[in-house]
Amino acid sequence: MPSQIILKSAADIAMLRKSAALAADVLRMIGEHVRPGVTTNQLDQLCHDYIVNELDSVPINIGYNGFPKTICTSVNHVICHGIPSDKPLKDGDIINIDVALTKDGWHGDTSRMYFVGKPSILAKRLVTTTYEAMRAGILAVKPGATLGDIGYAIQSVAHKEGFSIVREYCGHGIGRIYHEDLQILHYGRPGEGIKLQPGMVFTIEPMVNAGKRHSKELADGWTVVTKDHSLSAQWEHMVAVTETGFEVLTQWPDGVGEYSPIVA
Repeated sequence: MPSQIILKSAADIAMLRKSAALAADVLRMIGEHVRPGVTTNQLDQLCHDYIVNELDSVPINIGYNGFPKTICTSVNHVICHGIPSDKPLKDGDIINIDVALTKDGWHGDTSRMYFVGKPSILAKRLVTTTYEAMRAGILAVKPGATLGDIGYAIQSVAHKEGFSIVREYCGHGIGRIYHEDLQILHYGRPGEGIKLQPGMVFTIEPMVNAGKRHSKELADGWTVVTKDHSLSAQWEHMVAVTETGFEVLTQWPDGVGEYSPIVA
């Protein structure tokens, strides 16, 4: 195992569990505000104030490598890293909200998809499939499994539905450092790559396109969109490798709703 991968102790994971739960709570809070006519800047301000004033935490995205906002808001054909703006959401949009914070020096990082009004059949199928792809990747996590096992599980779900996996962006190790040296690709071959060990903590955050997998970064240096302008969806959970399997650290405090639960 590469020496730069930081294994977490039980005490470390307890701290990460707290920060992860706080990040998940931000996504619970913001859900009711996602509706037609609301701007992503308004959502950003709500998340900022909630993190700082209600959770007594630090919104870590602001200023991170120059990113200007608290959350990433990726709408429709935006794959990831969308910058909140004054453009209002409209009925039928889909949006990923990605939040990261620190509490007592430990990071929480998670994202979730939301429907604005009534989604199209394709949009709903894409969002649900992307969730199931993430879930399949998480269910593959256990000691002795490989990163390739995770990626293969994810891509198998997406490809079965005729969708494509974005390859330029991946999950990452996380702890006291926002992005640690463990890359979780969302595609791969069974049995290949680093073997998982108890104490590893990382994000699984597949980006799935309704069209082709190719992406491009816009002139703002952050926003990544589909080259063919097709819809894209993403979900993100923080996961710890345990002695017998996995623990999802960013469990939704409001439950999974119509989505399948993720249990070891």
